[in-house]
Amino acid sequence: MEWPMRLVVLGLSLSSSWGNGHATTFRALLKEFAARGHEILFLERDVPWYASHRDCPDPDYCRLEFYSDLQDLERWRAEIANADAVIVGSYVPEGVAVGRLVQETAQGVTAFYDIDTPVTLAKLERGDFEYLSPEIIAGYDVYLSFTGGPTLGRIEARYGSPAARALYCSVDPAAYPPLDVAKKWDLSYLGTYSPDRQPTLEKLLIEPARRMSDRRFVVAGPQYPADVEWPDNVERIEHLPPREHPLFYAASRFTLNVTRADMIAAGWSPSVRLFEAAACAVPVISDRWDGLDALFAPGLEILLADSSEQVVELLSGCSEAQAAAMGHAARERVMNGHSARDRAAELEHYLREAMKASAPQLVDA
Repeated sequence: MEWPMRLVVLGLSLSSSWGNGHATTFRALLKEFAARGHEILFLERDVPWYASHRDCPDPDYCRLEFYSDLQDLERWRAEIANADAVIVGSYVPEGVAVGRLVQETAQGVTAFYDIDTPVTLAKLERGDFEYLSPEIIAGYDVYLSFTGGPTLGRIEARYGSPAARALYCSVDPAAYPPLDVAKKWDLSYLGTYSPDRQPTLEKLLIEPARRMSDRRFVVAGPQYPADVEWPDNVERIEHLPPREHPLFYAASRFTLNVTRADMIAAGWSPSVRLFEAAACAVPVISDRWDGLDALFAPGLEILLADSSEQVVELLSGCSEAQAAAMGHAARERVMNGHSARDRAAELEHYLREAMKASAPQLVDA
Protein backbone atom coordinates (compact mmCIF):
# COMPACT_ATOMS: atom_id res chain seq x y z
CA MET A 1 0.00 0.00 0.00
CA GLU A 2 1.10 3.55 -0.75
CA TRP A 3 0.60 6.51 1.61
CA PRO A 4 -2.78 6.62 3.43
CA MET A 5 -5.54 8.86 2.12
CA ARG A 6 -7.93 11.22 3.83
CA LEU A 7 -11.30 10.43 2.26
CA VAL A 8 -14.56 12.34 2.65
CA VAL A 9 -17.77 10.59 1.54
CA LEU A 10 -21.11 12.35 1.16
CA GLY A 11 -23.57 9.49 0.80
CA LEU A 12 -27.28 8.84 1.09
CA SER A 13 -26.90 7.01 4.40
CA LEU A 14 -24.43 5.08 6.48
CA SER A 15 -26.39 5.18 9.73
CA SER A 16 -29.63 3.57 8.50
CA SER A 17 -30.33 0.63 6.21
CA TRP A 18 -34.08 1.31 6.33
CA GLY A 19 -35.56 1.31 2.82
CA ASN A 20 -32.23 1.56 0.98
CA GLY A 21 -29.34 -0.61 -0.16
CA HIS A 22 -26.77 2.18 0.10
CA ALA A 23 -25.98 1.85 3.80
CA THR A 24 -24.88 -1.78 3.70
CA THR A 25 -22.85 -1.11 0.55
CA PHE A 26 -21.03 1.82 2.16
CA ARG A 27 -20.50 -0.04 5.42
CA ALA A 28 -18.79 -3.03 3.82
CA LEU A 29 -16.71 -0.92 1.44
CA LEU A 30 -15.57 1.71 3.93
CA LYS A 31 -14.78 -0.79 6.66
CA GLU A 32 -12.31 -2.50 4.34
CA PHE A 33 -11.03 0.81 2.95
CA ALA A 34 -10.23 1.88 6.51
CA ALA A 35 -8.53 -1.46 7.10
CA ARG A 36 -6.13 -0.49 4.31
CA GLY A 37 -4.95 2.40 6.50
CA HIS A 38 -7.11 5.24 5.22
CA GLU A 39 -8.94 7.90 7.26
CA ILE A 40 -12.62 8.40 6.42
CA LEU A 41 -15.21 11.07 7.21
CA PHE A 42 -18.78 10.23 6.17
CA LEU A 43 -21.22 13.13 5.91
CA GLU A 44 -24.90 12.22 5.94
CA ARG A 45 -27.93 14.45 5.47
CA ASP A 46 -29.99 14.26 8.67
CA VAL A 47 -33.48 13.25 7.56
CA PRO A 48 -36.30 12.01 9.82
CA TRP A 49 -36.98 8.69 8.06
CA TYR A 50 -33.40 7.52 8.61
CA ALA A 51 -33.01 9.23 12.00
CA SER A 52 -35.85 7.09 13.36
CA HIS A 53 -34.36 3.85 11.96
CA ARG A 54 -30.63 4.09 12.69
CA ASP A 55 -29.01 0.69 13.06
CA CYS A 56 -25.39 1.90 12.78
CA PRO A 57 -25.17 5.28 14.55
CA ASP A 58 -21.52 5.02 15.56
CA PRO A 59 -19.31 2.99 13.18
CA ASP A 60 -15.85 2.13 14.49
CA TYR A 61 -14.08 2.35 11.10
CA CYS A 62 -14.87 5.95 10.18
CA ARG A 63 -16.12 9.23 11.56
CA LEU A 64 -19.84 9.75 10.90
CA GLU A 65 -21.29 13.26 11.03
CA PHE A 66 -24.67 14.72 10.08
CA TYR A 67 -25.67 17.98 8.43
CA SER A 68 -29.15 19.45 8.28
CA ASP A 69 -29.04 21.30 4.94
CA LEU A 70 -26.68 22.88 2.42
CA GLN A 71 -25.95 25.80 4.69
CA ASP A 72 -25.05 23.47 7.52
CA LEU A 73 -22.79 21.50 5.16
CA GLU A 74 -20.56 24.59 5.03
CA ARG A 75 -19.23 23.53 8.45
CA TRP A 76 -17.34 20.75 6.67
CA ARG A 77 -15.87 22.83 3.85
CA ALA A 78 -12.33 22.67 5.30
CA GLU A 79 -12.45 18.87 5.53
CA ILE A 80 -13.70 18.68 1.95
CA ALA A 81 -10.98 21.07 0.78
CA ASN A 82 -8.15 19.23 2.50
CA ALA A 83 -9.15 15.65 1.69
CA ASP A 84 -7.09 13.61 -0.74
CA ALA A 85 -10.34 12.38 -2.27
CA VAL A 86 -14.02 13.27 -1.97
CA ILE A 87 -16.85 10.98 -3.07
CA VAL A 88 -20.46 12.06 -3.58
CA GLY A 89 -23.01 9.27 -3.76
CA SER A 90 -26.18 8.88 -5.78
CA TYR A 91 -29.52 9.93 -4.29
CA VAL A 92 -27.85 12.39 -1.92
CA PRO A 93 -30.47 15.10 -1.23
CA GLU A 94 -29.76 18.19 -3.35
CA GLY A 95 -26.94 16.19 -4.88
CA VAL A 96 -26.35 18.63 -7.75
CA ALA A 97 -25.70 21.48 -5.33
CA VAL A 98 -23.61 19.20 -3.13
CA GLY A 99 -21.59 18.15 -6.17
CA ARG A 100 -20.95 21.75 -7.16
CA LEU A 101 -19.80 22.59 -3.65
CA VAL A 102 -17.43 19.63 -3.68
CA GLN A 103 -16.02 20.43 -7.12
CA GLU A 104 -15.50 24.08 -6.21
CA THR A 105 -13.90 23.28 -2.84
CA ALA A 106 -11.97 20.04 -3.06
CA GLN A 107 -8.25 20.27 -3.73
CA GLY A 108 -7.95 16.50 -4.08
CA VAL A 109 -9.67 14.24 -6.58
CA THR A 110 -13.44 14.08 -6.73
CA ALA A 111 -15.63 11.11 -7.58
CA PHE A 112 -19.29 10.32 -8.03
CA TYR A 113 -20.31 6.87 -6.74
CA ASP A 114 -23.45 5.82 -8.53
CA ILE A 115 -25.11 2.89 -6.78
CA ASP A 116 -28.11 3.39 -9.09
CA THR A 117 -26.46 3.92 -12.50
CA PRO A 118 -29.22 2.74 -14.88
CA VAL A 119 -31.82 4.64 -12.86
CA THR A 120 -29.60 7.72 -12.87
CA LEU A 121 -29.05 7.64 -16.63
CA ALA A 122 -32.76 7.13 -17.27
CA LYS A 123 -33.49 10.15 -15.06
CA LEU A 124 -30.94 12.24 -16.97
CA GLU A 125 -32.58 11.30 -20.27
CA ARG A 126 -35.92 12.52 -18.89
CA GLY A 127 -34.41 15.79 -17.71
CA ASP A 128 -34.81 14.71 -14.09
CA PHE A 129 -31.77 16.09 -12.27
CA GLU A 130 -32.75 15.08 -8.74
CA TYR A 131 -29.19 14.37 -7.56
CA LEU A 132 -27.01 14.58 -10.70
CA SER A 133 -27.03 16.77 -13.80
CA PRO A 134 -25.13 16.38 -17.07
CA GLU A 135 -22.97 19.46 -16.63
CA ILE A 136 -21.36 18.32 -13.37
CA ILE A 137 -20.49 14.79 -14.52
CA ALA A 138 -17.43 16.01 -16.40
CA GLY A 139 -16.34 17.87 -13.27
CA TYR A 140 -15.84 14.65 -11.33
CA ASP A 141 -12.40 13.11 -11.86
CA VAL A 142 -13.89 9.62 -11.84
CA TYR A 143 -17.39 8.19 -12.15
CA LEU A 144 -17.62 5.05 -10.00
CA SER A 145 -20.47 3.01 -11.39
CA PHE A 146 -22.63 0.27 -9.91
CA THR A 147 -23.04 -0.85 -13.53
CA GLY A 148 -20.21 -2.13 -15.70
CA GLY A 149 -20.14 -3.26 -19.31
CA PRO A 150 -21.07 -0.93 -22.21
CA THR A 151 -22.60 1.66 -19.87
CA LEU A 152 -19.14 2.86 -18.86
CA GLY A 153 -18.33 3.92 -22.43
CA ARG A 154 -21.67 5.68 -22.67
CA ILE A 155 -20.95 7.73 -19.54
CA GLU A 156 -17.63 8.86 -20.98
CA ALA A 157 -18.81 9.49 -24.56
CA ARG A 158 -22.19 11.09 -23.87
CA TYR A 159 -21.57 12.92 -20.61
CA GLY A 160 -17.87 13.69 -20.77
CA SER A 161 -16.67 11.75 -17.74
CA PRO A 162 -12.86 11.58 -17.86
CA ALA A 163 -12.93 8.11 -16.31
CA ALA A 164 -15.94 5.84 -15.77
CA ARG A 165 -15.03 2.75 -13.76
CA ALA A 166 -17.10 -0.19 -12.53
CA LEU A 167 -17.30 -0.43 -8.75
CA TYR A 168 -19.91 -3.08 -8.11
CA CYS A 169 -21.55 -3.54 -4.77
CA SER A 170 -19.95 -6.10 -2.50
CA VAL A 171 -20.34 -7.84 0.83
CA ASP A 172 -18.43 -8.28 4.06
CA PRO A 173 -18.18 -12.10 4.28
CA ALA A 174 -17.62 -11.90 8.03
CA ALA A 175 -20.98 -10.15 8.43
CA TYR A 176 -22.75 -12.61 6.11
CA PRO A 177 -21.57 -16.10 7.09
CA PRO A 178 -23.26 -19.40 6.31
CA LEU A 179 -25.35 -20.56 9.29
CA ASP A 180 -26.56 -24.06 10.06
CA VAL A 181 -30.22 -23.55 11.00
CA ALA A 182 -33.50 -25.24 10.22
CA LYS A 183 -35.18 -24.19 6.97
CA LYS A 184 -38.36 -22.15 7.46
CA TRP A 185 -39.05 -21.17 3.87
CA ASP A 186 -38.71 -22.80 0.46
CA LEU A 187 -38.18 -19.44 -1.27
CA SER A 188 -37.45 -16.01 0.20
CA TYR A 189 -37.11 -12.50 -1.16
CA LEU A 190 -35.52 -9.51 0.54
CA GLY A 191 -36.07 -6.08 -0.99
CA THR A 192 -37.88 -2.77 -0.67
CA TYR A 193 -41.01 -2.45 -2.81
CA SER A 194 -40.42 -1.08 -6.30
CA PRO A 195 -43.19 -0.82 -8.92
CA ASP A 196 -40.94 -2.06 -11.72
CA ARG A 197 -39.78 -5.09 -9.70
CA GLN A 198 -43.25 -6.10 -8.56
CA PRO A 199 -44.33 -7.86 -11.79
CA THR A 200 -41.24 -10.08 -11.59
CA LEU A 201 -41.87 -10.76 -7.92
CA GLU A 202 -45.45 -11.72 -8.83
CA LYS A 203 -44.19 -14.07 -11.55
CA LEU A 204 -41.27 -15.67 -9.73
CA LEU A 205 -42.55 -15.88 -6.15
CA ILE A 206 -46.20 -15.01 -5.63
CA GLU A 207 -47.58 -17.15 -8.47
CA PRO A 208 -45.36 -20.14 -7.54
CA ALA A 209 -46.67 -19.75 -3.98
CA ARG A 210 -50.23 -19.98 -5.29
CA ARG A 211 -49.37 -23.16 -7.20
CA MET A 212 -47.44 -24.73 -4.31
CA SER A 213 -49.78 -24.28 -1.38
CA ASP A 214 -47.85 -26.86 0.64
CA ARG A 215 -44.63 -24.83 0.42
CA ARG A 216 -43.61 -21.78 2.48
CA PHE A 217 -42.51 -18.41 1.10
CA VAL A 218 -41.50 -15.06 2.61
CA VAL A 219 -41.06 -11.48 1.41
CA ALA A 220 -39.12 -9.07 3.64
CA GLY A 221 -38.93 -5.35 3.01
CA PRO A 222 -40.85 -2.10 3.55
CA GLN A 223 -43.21 0.06 1.50
CA TYR A 224 -45.33 -2.66 -0.14
CA PRO A 225 -48.83 -1.33 -0.96
CA ALA A 226 -51.76 -2.53 1.10
CA ASP A 227 -53.51 -3.83 -2.02
CA VAL A 228 -50.90 -6.51 -2.83
CA GLU A 229 -52.67 -9.88 -2.62
CA TRP A 230 -50.37 -12.19 -0.69
CA PRO A 231 -51.20 -15.91 -0.71
CA ASP A 232 -51.69 -17.42 2.74
CA ASN A 233 -48.38 -19.28 2.49
CA VAL A 234 -46.36 -16.07 1.90
CA GLU A 235 -45.11 -14.58 5.15
CA ARG A 236 -44.46 -10.82 5.27
CA ILE A 237 -41.68 -9.12 7.25
CA GLU A 238 -41.90 -5.32 7.13
CA HIS A 239 -38.24 -4.53 7.83
CA LEU A 240 -35.23 -6.73 8.40
CA PRO A 241 -32.09 -5.01 9.75
CA PRO A 242 -28.76 -6.15 8.24
CA ARG A 243 -27.73 -8.06 11.37
CA GLU A 244 -30.69 -10.39 10.78
CA HIS A 245 -30.01 -10.97 7.06
CA PRO A 246 -27.72 -14.02 7.50
CA LEU A 247 -30.28 -15.85 9.63
CA PHE A 248 -33.02 -14.96 7.13
CA TYR A 249 -31.01 -16.36 4.24
CA ALA A 250 -29.90 -19.43 6.18
CA ALA A 251 -33.53 -20.29 6.91
CA SER A 252 -34.30 -20.27 3.17
CA ARG A 253 -33.91 -23.28 0.87
CA PHE A 254 -33.58 -20.78 -2.00
CA THR A 255 -33.69 -17.01 -2.23
CA LEU A 256 -34.84 -14.84 -5.12
CA ASN A 257 -32.95 -12.01 -6.81
CA VAL A 258 -35.17 -9.51 -8.65
CA THR A 259 -33.66 -6.69 -10.71
CA ARG A 260 -35.15 -3.31 -11.55
CA ALA A 261 -36.19 -2.74 -15.17
CA ASP A 262 -33.59 -0.05 -15.91
CA MET A 263 -30.87 -2.32 -14.56
CA ILE A 264 -32.02 -5.26 -16.64
CA ALA A 265 -31.93 -3.03 -19.72
CA ALA A 266 -28.38 -1.88 -18.96
CA GLY A 267 -27.12 -5.26 -17.78
CA TRP A 268 -24.01 -5.70 -15.65
CA SER A 269 -25.86 -4.39 -12.57
CA PRO A 270 -25.63 -6.83 -9.63
CA SER A 271 -27.46 -5.78 -6.48
CA VAL A 272 -25.87 -5.91 -3.06
CA ARG A 273 -28.52 -8.46 -2.05
CA LEU A 274 -27.18 -10.86 -4.68
CA PHE A 275 -23.70 -10.82 -3.13
CA GLU A 276 -25.05 -10.99 0.42
CA ALA A 277 -27.19 -14.04 -0.29
CA ALA A 278 -24.33 -15.77 -2.09
CA ALA A 279 -21.98 -15.03 0.80
CA CYS A 280 -24.44 -16.83 3.10
CA ALA A 281 -24.17 -19.88 0.80
CA VAL A 282 -27.88 -19.90 0.01
CA PRO A 283 -28.67 -20.89 -3.60
CA VAL A 284 -30.01 -17.92 -5.57
CA ILE A 285 -32.74 -17.99 -8.22
CA SER A 286 -32.43 -14.85 -10.35
CA ASP A 287 -34.10 -13.11 -13.23
CA ARG A 288 -31.93 -12.89 -16.34
CA TRP A 289 -29.78 -9.98 -17.59
CA ASP A 290 -26.62 -9.36 -19.60
CA GLY A 291 -23.42 -9.68 -17.61
CA LEU A 292 -24.78 -11.92 -14.87
CA ASP A 293 -22.92 -14.91 -16.30
CA ALA A 294 -19.64 -13.00 -15.92
CA LEU A 295 -20.29 -12.70 -12.17
CA PHE A 296 -21.74 -16.14 -11.36
CA ALA A 297 -21.79 -19.30 -13.47
CA PRO A 298 -25.41 -20.23 -14.33
CA GLY A 299 -26.29 -23.76 -13.26
CA LEU A 300 -23.24 -24.00 -11.03
CA GLU A 301 -23.27 -20.88 -8.85
CA ILE A 302 -26.71 -19.43 -9.62
CA LEU A 303 -30.06 -20.50 -11.10
CA LEU A 304 -31.92 -18.45 -13.71
CA ALA A 305 -35.69 -18.40 -14.13
CA ASP A 306 -37.94 -16.67 -16.65
CA SER A 307 -41.32 -18.04 -15.62
CA SER A 308 -43.43 -19.27 -12.73
CA GLU A 309 -43.21 -22.78 -14.15
CA GLN A 310 -39.42 -22.76 -14.01
CA VAL A 311 -39.43 -21.66 -10.36
CA VAL A 312 -41.88 -24.44 -9.49
CA GLU A 313 -39.64 -26.95 -11.27
CA LEU A 314 -36.54 -25.72 -9.44
CA LEU A 315 -38.19 -25.86 -6.04
CA SER A 316 -39.56 -29.33 -6.77
CA GLY A 317 -36.64 -30.90 -8.59
CA CYS A 318 -33.45 -29.61 -6.97
CA SER A 319 -32.21 -31.90 -4.21
CA GLU A 320 -30.87 -30.59 -0.91
CA ALA A 321 -27.38 -31.78 -1.86
CA GLN A 322 -27.53 -29.96 -5.19
CA ALA A 323 -28.79 -26.79 -3.54
CA ALA A 324 -26.07 -26.91 -0.88
CA ALA A 325 -23.34 -27.42 -3.49
CA MET A 326 -24.58 -24.47 -5.51
CA GLY A 327 -24.76 -22.24 -2.43
CA HIS A 328 -21.20 -23.06 -1.40
CA ALA A 329 -19.94 -22.51 -4.97
CA ALA A 330 -21.58 -19.07 -4.97
CA ARG A 331 -19.93 -18.19 -1.66
CA GLU A 332 -16.56 -19.27 -3.02
CA ARG A 333 -17.06 -16.92 -5.97
CA VAL A 334 -17.91 -14.05 -3.62
CA MET A 335 -14.82 -14.72 -1.51
CA ASN A 336 -12.66 -14.51 -4.61
CA GLY A 337 -13.69 -11.37 -6.44
CA HIS A 338 -16.80 -9.83 -4.87
CA SER A 339 -15.86 -9.27 -1.24
CA ALA A 340 -15.65 -5.83 0.31
CA ARG A 341 -11.90 -6.34 0.54
CA ASP A 342 -11.76 -6.76 -3.24
CA ARG A 343 -13.87 -3.61 -3.78
CA ALA A 344 -11.80 -1.54 -1.36
CA ALA A 345 -8.65 -2.44 -3.31
CA GLU A 346 -10.42 -1.46 -6.55
CA LEU A 347 -11.56 1.85 -5.05
CA GLU A 348 -8.04 2.65 -3.90
CA HIS A 349 -6.71 1.85 -7.38
CA TYR A 350 -9.26 4.08 -9.11
CA LEU A 351 -8.64 7.01 -6.77
CA ARG A 352 -4.85 6.76 -7.16
CA GLU A 353 -5.32 6.46 -10.93
CA ALA A 354 -7.34 9.70 -10.86
CA MET A 355 -4.70 11.38 -8.70
CA LYS A 356 -2.01 10.54 -11.21
CA ALA A 357 -4.16 11.72 -14.12
CA SER A 358 -4.86 15.07 -12.43
CA ALA A 359 -1.28 15.68 -11.24
CA PRO A 360 0.72 18.31 -13.18
CA GLN A 361 2.85 16.63 -15.81
CA LEU A 362 6.53 17.47 -15.70
CA VAL A 363 8.02 18.56 -19.02
CA ASP A 364 11.70 17.96 -19.75
CA ALA A 365 13.64 21.18 -20.15
